Amino acid sequence: MSEAVPRLRAVESFPVEHEGRSGIALRDPGGYTDAIVLLHGALLEIVSLFDGEHTVADIQAAVMRRHGQLVERRQIEEIAEALDEQGFLDSPRFADRRAVIDGSFLASPTRPATHAGGAYAGEAAELRAMLDGFFTPPDGPGAIDGASATAPEVRGVIAPHIDYHRGGPAYAWAYRELAERSQADLFVIFGTCHAGMEHPFALTRKDFASPLGAVPVDREFVEALANRARQDCFGSELAHRVEHSIELQAVFLRYLFADRRDVRIVPVLASFAHEAMHRGQRPDDDPRIPRFLDALAETIATSGRRVALIAGADLAHVGPRFGDPEPVGAPELARIEREDTAMLESVEAGDPHAFFESVAGDGDRRRICGYSPIYALLRSLGRATGSVTRYGQWPDPNGVVSFASVVFE
Repeated sequence: MSEAVPRLRAVESFPVEHEGRSGIALRDPGGYTDAIVLLHGALLEIVSLFDGEHTVADIQAAVMRRHGQLVERRQIEEIAEALDEQGFLDSPRFADRRAVIDGSFLASPTRPATHAGGAYAGEAAELRAMLDGFFTPPDGPGAIDGASATAPEVRGVIAPHIDYHRGGPAYAWAYRELAERSQADLFVIFGTCHAGMEHPFALTRKDFASPLGAVPVDREFVEALANRARQDCFGSELAHRVEHSIELQAVFLRYLFADRRDVRIVPVLASFAHEAMHRGQRPDDDPRIPRFLDALAETIATSGRRVALIAGADLAHVGPRFGDPEPVGAPELARIEREDTAMLESVEAGDPHAFFESVAGDGDRRRICGYSPIYALLRSLGRATGSVTRYGQWPDPNGVVSFASVVFE
């Protein structure tokens, strides 16, 4: 940390109510610190000036102008030191922290089960019981009946990536169809990268650890895809370290097929649709997008494997938790569902371009979290017919999340 000019890292901030006081919480979506910092009153005002442009003296002067009160230099430096110790400042100390964490991940042969014990149960028996329960009616679709010889083959699914305890049954509505109507032994999983990435796609060769056992990655397929894509497919591999959108799909696949057949995965984090929208372009205007997705199609075709596609994707994110000014009430929930339903018509039609435009048309007002993986899946499937098997909302007034399960034939 520069002692004279503290700079807050690009972390997530969101409004909170704590002990009757309104404030702002800071959280690191990159997972370099598990701490959450609560800021309110004078503390919030001071930290808001940790922008890498205001010196400590500048911050003192700003507070004096606004409130006629002198904040001692020592107090500001102690605040900066505490934030730096927790990993919230852009500083040499944080650079050292990041180097150690990143180096450990890159050196590991496996991708840890980062969200076990949080987004889902961390012990195997408890996790199996949790996942079993998601199939139970009326919220769940019923138990898996076994493979069907006459039903059309499932080519792909969209499943949520919301925490299991918030949206678990919706996973079951997607994965039951996959278990009963797919002979795939290789699953390409497109996942949202919530923190964004330098590259539009990120592959990893690392097997995914889980409480139910490791989920192996098909390294031969990954290498062939990376070679065909003619771009850096591993430059953003570090994004896999704490991202949950693929982890939650890998865990469910391990649960589904551990006693049925050996399966492997190809984990693909994606972050390009929002970037294209903000540039006023379509995704395929960036040549890296069609090169990668065409390379994926070629790799599938030459692999000799039975392949199905999965998008780990949530839909709307609305409310103060995500930057909106007001809590979400019943009328807003109904509006979100109407607009989600209209958007999902283009998804069911298997039309990636119509889907992209349905989100871009209002500037992504609802913050569709699965924008990139859904587009990638639709384009890769090539006009497959989909059907929504489940729609749901986690209706927290401060942060509504919607999600859907879609099955493609």
